Amino acid sequence: MELRGKQKRFLRSQAHHLQPIFQIGKNGINDAVIIQIAEALEKRELIKINLLQNTDEIAEEVAHVLEDRINCEIVQIIGRVLVLYKASSKEKYQKISKEVQGI
Repeated sequence: MELRGKQKRFLRSQAHHLQPIFQIGKNGINDAVIIQIAEALEKRELIKINLLQNTDEIAEEVAHVLEDRINCEIVQIIGRVLVLYKASSKEKYQKISKEVQGI
């Protein structure tokens, strides 16, 4: 599902107060990290990821790898912080996605 402008704006406002729950460092992005991010997205629907100073990864490349592997949406990239969204498949976790669909 491609997000429209209003939906992205809403998600950015929801993500503003969130703290990054994942940090990608010198080991870069690997399968274990991708699995953990996918599980977190399933429960939270909206997360922030921080790229540390000692990583060789580029934020845009990491975002596109995650988008391809997890099938999530890139909401925003500011510097070394990524905001990702994916609607949960379990109804008990679908708080944000119900609001997004209404927009």
